[in-house]
This record gives sequence, C-alpha cells and structure tokens, in this order.
Amino acid sequence: MRSKVCGLLVCSAIHYMEGMASHIAQLTYAIGDIHGYDDLFARLVERIRNDAEMIGERPRLILLGDYIDRGPASRQVLDRILRLQKAPWCDFIALKGNHEEALLRFLANPVSGETWRIWGGAATLESYGVAMPFLANDIDIWCDVRDDFARAFDPAHLDLLRAMPVSFQTDDYLFVHAGVDPDVPLEDQGPETFMYIRGRFQLAEQACQYVVVHGHTPEDPVTDLAWRIGVDSGVYKIGVLTAVRLRKDERKLLQVEA
Repeated sequence: MRSKVCGLLVCSAIHYMEGMASHIAQLTYAIGDIHGYDDLFARLVERIRNDAEMIGERPRLILLGDYIDRGPASRQVLDRILRLQKAPWCDFIALKGNHEEALLRFLANPVSGETWRIWGGAATLESYGVAMPFLANDIDIWCDVRDDFARAFDPAHLDLLRAMPVSFQTDDYLFVHAGVDPDVPLEDQGPETFMYIRGRFQLAEQACQYVVVHGHTPEDPVTDLAWRIGVDSGVYKIGVLTAVRLRKDERKLLQVEA
C-alpha cells in the first residue's frame, strides 16, 4: 500500500524468509543512494529521527553509499554525513559506494576522469567550485582538473571516504551498496562485488544466508523481497529518496519526494 501526505510517501510490508521472520535487535534505518540531493536527504533524516522518537527506541542509521555525483549538492551531503557521525540521537554507519570509489580513483589517477564525468562527477566538481573544461579528452587537462579538485576537496571529506567500510552485518541482515555474488562464498567476497554487482545478484533466488539491504540499481518501485531489500529509488531520475525501517521482524519503507 502506498500513500502520499505532504510530500511524504510511505509504503510498508512485512515479509518472511523460509517460513521464519528475519529479525534485527536494534531499530535500524537504511537510506539508499542520495547522489547529491541534500535537501531530500535532510528531510528524510528528520523524518527518521521523528519516527524513532515516536517509537521510543535509539535507532541505528545506515547509509548505503553513492552520496555524490549527478545531483547539485554533493559537498553539502558529505558535510551532513560528518555531522551525523557526531549526532547524539543515533548510532551511525556510512558505507562506501562505487561513486565514492570513483572519486578516490580520480584523485589517485586522473586518467579515470572521463569515466567519472560520465558517471556524474562533473556535478561533484561543480559543488566544490571546480569547473569542468569544455573539452576534456586530454590527460593533461584531466591532470589540471584533478589538481584543482585536490586543492578544493575538504580534507575531512577525503578522510571520511577513505575510512568508509563496504559492508555491515548484524543479526539476520547484511548491508552493502550493490549486493553479493550468489556463486561465491560470502567470506571470499570484497569491495569489488559489494560496490558493483548487479545482474547475478538480482536474478538469484537467494544470494546468501542474510537478508541483503542494498542500493546501487535504481528500481521503481523499490524492491521489497523476502531475501533482499533494494532502496535505490533513482532520486536523480524521479526525485524520490527511500529508506527502510527494520524493527524486530518488521520492515517499513519510508520515502520523501521533491
């Protein structure tokens, strides 16, 4: 069921896995790909905070990666994440997505600049006051852009991205940016899979022993299956940002829209 009240979309469902309800001990909220839409991010965080206060439990807030690129306010999103790290009202975890990895790769080697631009990196550069050249097919140009960006990039933001984990597991749930490989033992998987996988993961009947909560692949409506919850609602396409609330054996999807 889906309803809309004052720009807030709420969709809720309860699922069961192999006849047993998946369980989580701490009230937990996981937010999908933000992609530089700080206004929606701020509204959804406030909605989550109010929701947790109404329930009367201390929440865990998990961000699933892809905070930057495409949208207009990547810098502001990272600033907000830094503030959330110090927020007294929640326990906080921010996972690394492939777009954060692309930014770090560009800083290390500007030859990847054109790929990052195609992924939406120009919007991130602009949010830090770095102009994209009209013609950027020359490595010397990309070296100049990288150097300008390195000077403009907040050192606290760099430390934040470098320190981000790529997965978090608790109780019956596994949180990653993209998914897991159903054909490889979970203990043999790592950042490349957790930040990039799509097809094999999404087509699997069940990818691992946990309920996987992820973003990375935009879906409308978002996926709410017994064994995986995909909360990337394609904010840069349709202006909707999604979170899932996990409480004991229940789940509820929360959305805000532009």
